[in-house]
Amino acid sequence: MELASLPYSPVPSQPVIARVVSAGGLALRVARWRPTARRTRGTVCLLQGRSEFIEKYYEVIAELRRRGFAVVAFDWRGQGGSDRPLANPRKGHVDDFSDYVADLRAVVERVVRESTPAPHFALAHSMGGCILVQALLEDPGLFSRVVITSPMFGIAGLRRPRGARLLAATLDVCGFGGAFIPAGGETSVATKPFAGNPLTSDPARYARAGDFIAAAPWLGLGDPTIGWVHAAFRAMDLFSDPNVPLRVATPMLLVLPAGDSVTLTPVAERFAARLKAGRAFVIPGAEHELLMERDEVRSLFWAAFDAFVPGTPLERPGEEAVSRPGSQDEEQAEAAAS
Repeated sequence: MELASLPYSPVPSQPVIARVVSAGGLALRVARWRPTARRTRGTVCLLQGRSEFIEKYYEVIAELRRRGFAVVAFDWRGQGGSDRPLANPRKGHVDDFSDYVADLRAVVERVVRESTPAPHFALAHSMGGCILVQALLEDPGLFSRVVITSPMFGIAGLRRPRGARLLAATLDVCGFGGAFIPAGGETSVATKPFAGNPLTSDPARYARAGDFIAAAPWLGLGDPTIGWVHAAFRAMDLFSDPNVPLRVATPMLLVLPAGDSVTLTPVAERFAARLKAGRAFVIPGAEHELLMERDEVRSLFWAAFDAFVPGTPLERPGEEAVSRPGSQDEEQAEAAAS
Protein backbone atom coordinates (compact mmCIF):
# COMPACT_ATOMS: atom_id res chain seq x y z
CA MET A 1 0.00 0.00 0.00
CA GLU A 2 3.04 2.29 -0.15
CA LEU A 3 3.44 5.12 -2.67
CA ALA A 4 6.11 4.90 -5.36
CA SER A 5 8.50 7.78 -6.04
CA LEU A 6 10.78 9.03 -8.82
CA PRO A 7 13.77 11.35 -8.38
CA TYR A 8 12.00 14.01 -10.43
CA SER A 9 8.49 13.19 -9.17
CA PRO A 10 8.61 12.49 -5.42
CA VAL A 11 5.67 11.68 -3.19
CA PRO A 12 3.88 14.92 -2.17
CA SER A 13 4.73 15.83 1.41
CA GLN A 14 2.97 14.33 4.44
CA PRO A 15 0.67 11.75 2.88
CA VAL A 16 -1.68 9.67 5.01
CA ILE A 17 -2.10 6.25 3.44
CA ALA A 18 -5.07 4.03 4.25
CA ARG A 19 -6.47 0.65 3.31
CA VAL A 20 -10.21 0.68 2.66
CA VAL A 21 -12.07 -2.59 2.12
CA SER A 22 -14.77 -2.37 -0.53
CA ALA A 23 -17.48 -4.73 -1.77
CA GLY A 24 -16.34 -8.30 -2.20
CA GLY A 25 -13.55 -7.86 0.32
CA LEU A 26 -11.14 -6.14 -2.08
CA ALA A 27 -8.79 -3.64 -0.43
CA LEU A 28 -8.32 -0.21 -2.01
CA ARG A 29 -5.18 1.90 -1.68
CA VAL A 30 -6.18 5.41 -0.55
CA ALA A 31 -4.00 8.44 0.17
CA ARG A 32 -4.93 11.87 1.49
CA TRP A 33 -3.14 15.15 1.91
CA ARG A 34 -3.80 18.43 3.70
CA PRO A 35 -3.67 21.67 1.72
CA THR A 36 -0.39 23.58 1.62
CA ALA A 37 -2.14 26.97 1.36
CA ARG A 38 -3.09 28.73 4.58
CA ARG A 39 -6.74 28.96 3.64
CA THR A 40 -8.63 25.65 3.46
CA ARG A 41 -11.29 25.64 0.74
CA GLY A 42 -12.55 22.08 1.08
CA THR A 43 -11.52 18.71 -0.31
CA VAL A 44 -11.12 17.35 -3.83
CA CYS A 45 -11.48 13.61 -4.41
CA LEU A 46 -9.61 12.39 -7.51
CA LEU A 47 -11.25 9.69 -9.63
CA GLN A 48 -8.83 8.12 -12.11
CA GLY A 49 -9.38 6.64 -15.52
CA ARG A 50 -8.80 3.01 -16.49
CA SER A 51 -5.28 1.68 -15.84
CA GLU A 52 -4.18 4.80 -13.91
CA PHE A 53 -2.69 5.05 -10.42
CA ILE A 54 -2.22 7.62 -7.65
CA GLU A 55 1.42 8.34 -8.56
CA LYS A 56 0.43 9.61 -12.00
CA TYR A 57 -1.42 12.50 -10.30
CA TYR A 58 1.31 13.85 -8.03
CA GLU A 59 1.52 17.06 -10.07
CA VAL A 60 -2.26 17.53 -9.93
CA ILE A 61 -2.30 16.82 -6.20
CA ALA A 62 0.32 19.51 -5.60
CA GLU A 63 -1.65 22.02 -7.70
CA LEU A 64 -4.85 21.34 -5.76
CA ARG A 65 -3.08 21.63 -2.40
CA ARG A 66 -1.62 25.01 -3.40
CA ARG A 67 -5.17 26.14 -4.17
CA GLY A 68 -6.19 25.37 -0.60
CA PHE A 69 -7.78 21.97 -1.08
CA ALA A 70 -7.22 18.80 0.87
CA VAL A 71 -6.91 15.90 -1.59
CA VAL A 72 -8.05 12.29 -1.50
CA ALA A 73 -6.73 9.95 -4.21
CA PHE A 74 -7.34 6.23 -4.54
CA ASP A 75 -6.89 3.34 -6.94
CA TRP A 76 -9.96 1.55 -8.29
CA ARG A 77 -10.13 -2.18 -7.69
CA GLY A 78 -7.98 -4.03 -10.19
CA GLN A 79 -5.42 -1.29 -10.79
CA GLY A 80 -2.63 0.69 -9.13
CA GLY A 81 -1.92 -0.47 -5.59
CA SER A 82 -5.41 -1.83 -4.90
CA ASP A 83 -6.30 -5.52 -4.88
CA ARG A 84 -6.73 -7.17 -8.26
CA PRO A 85 -9.52 -9.70 -8.73
CA LEU A 86 -7.82 -12.08 -11.18
CA ALA A 87 -4.80 -14.33 -10.81
CA ASN A 88 -3.05 -12.42 -13.60
CA PRO A 89 -2.65 -8.92 -12.10
CA ARG A 90 -2.05 -7.39 -15.53
CA LYS A 91 -5.61 -8.07 -16.65
CA GLY A 92 -7.88 -5.05 -16.25
CA HIS A 93 -11.10 -6.62 -15.08
CA VAL A 94 -14.39 -5.86 -13.37
CA ASP A 95 -17.63 -7.84 -13.43
CA ASP A 96 -19.88 -4.79 -13.35
CA PHE A 97 -19.35 -1.05 -12.95
CA SER A 98 -21.51 -1.15 -9.84
CA ASP A 99 -18.38 -2.59 -8.18
CA TYR A 100 -16.57 0.66 -9.00
CA VAL A 101 -19.48 2.66 -7.57
CA ALA A 102 -19.10 0.62 -4.38
CA ASP A 103 -15.39 1.53 -4.33
CA LEU A 104 -16.21 5.23 -4.56
CA ARG A 105 -18.85 5.07 -1.85
CA ALA A 106 -16.48 3.20 0.47
CA VAL A 107 -13.76 5.85 0.03
CA VAL A 108 -16.21 8.73 0.51
CA GLU A 109 -17.80 7.22 3.60
CA ARG A 110 -14.63 6.04 5.34
CA VAL A 111 -12.07 8.65 4.31
CA VAL A 112 -13.54 11.75 2.65
CA ARG A 113 -16.39 12.37 5.10
CA GLU A 114 -14.58 11.14 8.22
CA SER A 115 -11.15 12.72 7.73
CA THR A 116 -11.29 15.72 5.38
CA PRO A 117 -12.82 19.22 5.50
CA ALA A 118 -16.05 20.11 3.72
CA PRO A 119 -17.22 21.06 1.18
CA HIS A 120 -16.30 17.97 -0.81
CA PHE A 121 -15.69 18.08 -4.56
CA ALA A 122 -14.76 15.50 -7.18
CA LEU A 123 -12.35 15.72 -10.10
CA ALA A 124 -12.85 12.71 -12.36
CA HIS A 125 -11.22 11.54 -15.58
CA SER A 126 -12.56 9.27 -18.32
CA MET A 127 -13.79 6.01 -16.74
CA GLY A 128 -13.91 7.84 -13.42
CA GLY A 129 -16.47 10.24 -14.92
CA CYS A 130 -18.72 7.38 -16.03
CA ILE A 131 -18.60 5.89 -12.54
CA LEU A 132 -19.15 9.27 -10.89
CA VAL A 133 -22.36 10.01 -12.79
CA GLN A 134 -23.74 6.59 -11.81
CA ALA A 135 -22.94 7.32 -8.17
CA LEU A 136 -24.48 10.81 -8.28
CA LEU A 137 -27.75 9.45 -9.63
CA GLU A 138 -27.92 7.23 -6.56
CA ASP A 139 -26.73 9.91 -4.12
CA PRO A 140 -26.95 13.54 -5.37
CA GLY A 141 -25.34 14.78 -2.15
CA LEU A 142 -22.17 12.74 -2.58
CA PHE A 143 -20.23 15.87 -3.64
CA SER A 144 -21.02 19.59 -3.70
CA ARG A 145 -19.67 20.09 -7.23
CA VAL A 146 -17.87 17.90 -9.75
CA VAL A 147 -15.52 18.44 -12.67
CA ILE A 148 -15.05 15.69 -15.26
CA THR A 149 -12.43 15.56 -18.01
CA SER A 150 -12.88 13.42 -21.14
CA PRO A 151 -15.77 11.41 -19.68
CA MET A 152 -16.18 7.83 -20.85
CA PHE A 153 -19.77 8.23 -21.98
CA GLY A 154 -18.91 6.52 -25.28
CA ILE A 155 -15.83 4.82 -26.71
CA ALA A 156 -14.25 6.29 -29.84
CA GLY A 157 -12.66 4.39 -32.70
CA LEU A 158 -15.11 1.49 -32.89
CA ARG A 159 -16.00 0.77 -36.51
CA ARG A 160 -18.91 -1.46 -35.56
CA PRO A 161 -19.89 -0.67 -31.95
CA ARG A 162 -22.97 -2.90 -32.00
CA GLY A 163 -20.93 -5.81 -33.31
CA ALA A 164 -18.21 -5.21 -30.71
CA ARG A 165 -20.79 -5.17 -27.95
CA LEU A 166 -22.47 -8.34 -29.19
CA LEU A 167 -19.14 -10.13 -29.42
CA ALA A 168 -18.14 -9.07 -25.88
CA ALA A 169 -21.50 -10.14 -24.48
CA THR A 170 -21.40 -13.51 -26.26
CA LEU A 171 -17.85 -14.32 -25.18
CA ASP A 172 -18.59 -13.21 -21.63
CA VAL A 173 -21.65 -15.44 -21.39
CA CYS A 174 -19.62 -18.32 -22.81
CA GLY A 175 -17.16 -18.08 -19.95
CA PHE A 176 -14.39 -15.98 -21.50
CA GLY A 177 -14.99 -12.85 -19.40
CA GLY A 178 -11.62 -13.17 -17.68
CA ALA A 179 -9.65 -13.37 -20.93
CA PHE A 180 -7.89 -10.42 -22.55
CA ILE A 181 -9.75 -8.74 -25.39
CA PRO A 182 -8.74 -10.16 -28.80
CA ALA A 183 -5.14 -9.15 -29.58
CA GLY A 184 -4.84 -7.74 -26.05
CA GLY A 185 -1.93 -8.37 -23.72
CA GLU A 186 -0.05 -7.46 -20.57
CA THR A 187 1.80 -4.39 -21.89
CA SER A 188 0.68 -1.14 -20.28
CA VAL A 189 -0.25 1.64 -22.69
CA ALA A 190 1.96 3.99 -20.65
CA THR A 191 5.07 2.00 -21.59
CA LYS A 192 4.43 2.07 -25.33
CA PRO A 193 6.25 4.55 -27.63
CA PHE A 194 5.15 8.18 -27.44
CA ALA A 195 4.75 8.55 -31.21
CA GLY A 196 1.14 8.04 -32.21
CA ASN A 197 -0.13 7.62 -28.66
CA PRO A 198 -3.81 8.56 -28.16
CA LEU A 199 -3.41 10.09 -24.71
CA THR A 200 -1.37 13.32 -24.72
CA SER A 201 0.81 15.56 -26.87
CA ASP A 202 3.21 16.20 -23.97
CA PRO A 203 6.20 13.81 -24.21
CA ALA A 204 7.54 14.49 -20.70
CA ARG A 205 4.25 13.81 -18.91
CA TYR A 206 3.65 10.76 -21.08
CA ALA A 207 7.08 9.37 -20.18
CA ARG A 208 6.52 10.02 -16.49
CA ALA A 209 3.77 7.40 -16.25
CA GLY A 210 6.00 4.86 -17.96
CA ASP A 211 8.87 5.70 -15.63
CA PHE A 212 6.67 4.99 -12.62
CA ILE A 213 5.78 1.58 -13.99
CA ALA A 214 9.44 0.84 -14.69
CA ALA A 215 10.31 1.79 -11.11
CA ALA A 216 7.31 0.00 -9.58
CA PRO A 217 6.13 -2.73 -11.99
CA TRP A 218 3.21 -3.62 -9.72
CA LEU A 219 1.55 -0.37 -10.84
CA GLY A 220 1.27 -1.58 -14.44
CA LEU A 221 -1.92 -2.81 -16.04
CA GLY A 222 -2.39 -4.31 -19.48
CA ASP A 223 -5.42 -4.36 -21.75
CA PRO A 224 -8.95 -4.88 -20.45
CA THR A 225 -10.66 -8.23 -20.28
CA ILE A 226 -13.71 -9.20 -22.29
CA GLY A 227 -15.72 -8.97 -19.07
CA TRP A 228 -14.54 -5.40 -18.49
CA VAL A 229 -15.56 -4.40 -22.02
CA HIS A 230 -18.98 -5.99 -21.61
CA ALA A 231 -19.43 -4.18 -18.29
CA ALA A 232 -18.33 -0.88 -19.87
CA PHE A 233 -20.89 -1.16 -22.66
CA ARG A 234 -23.63 -1.78 -20.09
CA ALA A 235 -22.48 1.20 -18.02
CA MET A 236 -22.44 3.51 -21.04
CA ASP A 237 -26.04 2.62 -21.89
CA LEU A 238 -26.90 5.22 -19.27
CA PHE A 239 -25.74 8.03 -21.54
CA SER A 240 -27.96 7.10 -24.47
CA ASP A 241 -31.03 8.04 -22.42
CA PRO A 242 -31.78 11.77 -22.95
CA ASN A 243 -33.64 11.91 -19.62
CA VAL A 244 -30.63 10.91 -17.52
CA PRO A 245 -28.95 14.36 -17.55
CA LEU A 246 -32.18 15.86 -16.23
CA ARG A 247 -31.85 13.66 -13.14
CA VAL A 248 -28.37 14.95 -12.24
CA ALA A 249 -28.77 17.50 -9.44
CA THR A 250 -25.09 18.06 -8.63
CA PRO A 251 -23.46 21.06 -10.38
CA MET A 252 -21.20 19.59 -13.05
CA LEU A 253 -18.52 20.94 -15.39
CA LEU A 254 -17.38 18.75 -18.30
CA VAL A 255 -14.03 19.71 -19.83
CA LEU A 256 -13.57 18.04 -23.20
CA PRO A 257 -10.51 17.77 -25.48
CA ALA A 258 -11.08 18.54 -29.15
CA GLY A 259 -8.64 15.83 -30.22
CA ASP A 260 -9.96 12.98 -28.09
CA SER A 261 -9.59 9.65 -29.90
CA VAL A 262 -10.38 7.52 -26.84
CA THR A 263 -13.82 8.73 -25.73
CA LEU A 264 -16.63 10.36 -27.70
CA THR A 265 -16.74 14.11 -27.13
CA PRO A 266 -20.08 14.56 -29.03
CA VAL A 267 -21.83 12.19 -26.60
CA ALA A 268 -20.53 14.22 -23.65
CA GLU A 269 -21.62 17.49 -25.32
CA ARG A 270 -25.16 16.18 -25.84
CA PHE A 271 -25.26 15.03 -22.23
CA ALA A 272 -24.09 18.41 -20.95
CA ALA A 273 -26.62 20.31 -23.08
CA ARG A 274 -29.45 18.73 -21.07
CA LEU A 275 -27.96 19.20 -17.61
CA LYS A 276 -29.98 21.37 -15.24
CA ALA A 277 -26.88 22.56 -13.39
CA GLY A 278 -23.90 22.27 -15.65
CA ARG A 279 -22.33 22.61 -19.04
CA ALA A 280 -19.35 21.55 -21.13
CA PHE A 281 -16.75 23.24 -23.21
CA VAL A 282 -14.12 21.91 -25.56
CA ILE A 283 -10.42 22.79 -25.33
CA PRO A 284 -8.86 22.98 -28.80
CA GLY A 285 -5.57 21.23 -29.46
CA ALA A 286 -5.98 18.84 -26.54
CA GLU A 287 -5.94 15.06 -26.48
CA HIS A 288 -7.60 12.60 -24.11
CA GLU A 289 -5.58 13.15 -20.92
CA LEU A 290 -6.15 16.87 -20.31
CA LEU A 291 -4.37 16.86 -16.96
CA MET A 292 -1.29 15.28 -18.55
CA GLU A 293 -1.25 17.66 -21.50
CA ARG A 294 1.03 20.57 -22.45
CA ASP A 295 1.18 23.58 -20.13
CA GLU A 296 -0.89 25.78 -22.45
CA VAL A 297 -3.71 23.22 -22.43
CA ARG A 298 -3.50 22.63 -18.70
CA SER A 299 -3.65 26.37 -18.00
CA LEU A 300 -7.02 26.52 -19.76
CA PHE A 301 -8.26 23.59 -17.71
CA TRP A 302 -7.19 25.20 -14.43
CA ALA A 303 -8.80 28.50 -15.39
CA ALA A 304 -12.08 26.65 -15.91
CA PHE A 305 -11.67 24.68 -12.70
CA ASP A 306 -10.93 27.80 -10.65
CA ALA A 307 -14.02 29.52 -12.04
CA PHE A 308 -16.27 26.59 -11.12
CA VAL A 309 -14.85 25.31 -7.81
CA PRO A 310 -15.67 25.92 -5.02
CA GLY A 311 -18.60 27.97 -6.34
CA THR A 312 -21.84 28.36 -4.40
CA PRO A 313 -22.78 25.34 -2.26
CA LEU A 314 -26.15 23.66 -2.45
CA GLU A 315 -28.62 24.61 0.30
CA ARG A 316 -29.35 20.95 1.00
CA PRO A 317 -28.00 17.75 -0.58
CA GLY A 318 -30.17 16.70 -3.49
CA GLU A 319 -31.64 20.14 -4.19
CA GLU A 320 -31.39 21.69 -7.61
CA ALA A 321 -28.07 23.51 -7.95
CA VAL A 322 -27.81 27.27 -7.56
CA SER A 323 -25.47 27.59 -10.53
CA ARG A 324 -27.09 27.28 -13.95
CA PRO A 325 -25.87 27.55 -17.52
CA GLY A 326 -25.17 31.20 -18.14
CA SER A 327 -24.19 31.96 -14.54
CA GLN A 328 -21.08 34.05 -13.92
CA ASP A 329 -18.74 31.24 -12.95
CA GLU A 330 -19.71 29.14 -15.94
CA GLU A 331 -19.26 32.09 -18.31
CA GLN A 332 -15.74 32.46 -16.93
CA ALA A 333 -15.07 28.78 -17.48
CA GLU A 334 -16.29 29.00 -21.06
CA ALA A 335 -14.11 32.05 -21.71
CA ALA A 336 -11.08 30.18 -20.40
CA ALA A 337 -11.45 27.59 -23.14
CA SER A 338 -12.10 29.98 -26.00
